[in-house]
Amino acid sequence: MLQETFFKSVETQLDSSLPFVVFRKPNETKLKGYFQEDDSLNYVSSYNEIGFVFAPFDTSQKAVLFPIDNGFQLECSFKISEKKTNTTNGVVDSNIEALHKALVQKGIDAITNGTLNKVVLSRCEIAQDIQEHPMTIFKRLLSRYENAFVYCWYHPKVGLWLGATPETLVEVSGNRFKTMSLAGTQDYVVNEAVIWNPKEIEEQQIVTDFITEKFESLTEALSVSEPKTTIAGHLAHLRSDIKGILKADLKSVIQHLHPTPAVCGFPVAASKAFILENEHYDREFYTGFLGELNIQTKRTRNTNRRNVENNAYASVTKTSHFFVNLRCMKLEASKAYIYVGGGITSESDPKKEWLETVSKSKTIRRVL
Repeated sequence: MLQETFFKSVETQLDSSLPFVVFRKPNETKLKGYFQEDDSLNYVSSYNEIGFVFAPFDTSQKAVLFPIDNGFQLECSFKISEKKTNTTNGVVDSNIEALHKALVQKGIDAITNGTLNKVVLSRCEIAQDIQEHPMTIFKRLLSRYENAFVYCWYHPKVGLWLGATPETLVEVSGNRFKTMSLAGTQDYVVNEAVIWNPKEIEEQQIVTDFITEKFESLTEALSVSEPKTTIAGHLAHLRSDIKGILKADLKSVIQHLHPTPAVCGFPVAASKAFILENEHYDREFYTGFLGELNIQTKRTRNTNRRNVENNAYASVTKTSHFFVNLRCMKLEASKAYIYVGGGITSESDPKKEWLETVSKSKTIRRVL
């Protein structure tokens, strides 16, 4: 399908107030879309369903599903053709800065007194007077963040969300899975070596230990890579890759894995309770997850098209690929609600944590 036709279909769906999601996976050029034919609100139950999932941070709330059998899908290739535009840096209310620093200090105090080991604390800032079409913003995200999962998700009964996230929650193909431990953040300067301090190394190790412990009972042949630096836009993160063979179903995996310490803290239950009590706003789908559920993919033994005999041994595998919903915003009327946060440990400093959220918010503000 031509790119112009694809985006015209998206605009028609939005004008008709019908649900859809359009997205591009990291380092790919293919755009894909799920378009629902009515405005029914469907939820995931067993994780045996097929379609696209959009799940909130709070696991007591339901994950929204666009079922594959209630609509149609479209695909096209995306060619980058961005024109440079001015960036909305915005002015953050000094009161918001003071409130976030106080929240961080409260988190540090909880860690110091032994209640928590780590907690991820966030905030929401509002960009005013946004007049551009959501697809214009989506195209800028596509152009600027090639190595991220970039999406635009809409349901008239839920809202309109866009984002560019670097983090996989989990990818399952057949009985094989891959995930990552991503934590620690600093500004990335081209051609300069990235040096990690003890606070950032500790933060990432907590996430790695949590994921490997959770997967030990669910998998076999578990392997974990050494931490390495990964770049996402203008930010650098520490990342370990984790993979193995599953012995459990996908629902069990999600229940054990979400939310991870990377978006919640550790211990998870205590950190989540602290967040819900002290952040004083609803994260909604920020730090939740999203992606395709049980999509059939065809795999062949030999990629040489002339080898007809080997290609006859093609197999169909169910694949699910979920991404953590970071670097995102919700559009509502002419406002953009931008969500940012950071991991707090005993080594944290409220001023530095504030500045980290300011840096992270630039990912979204660069496209407004």
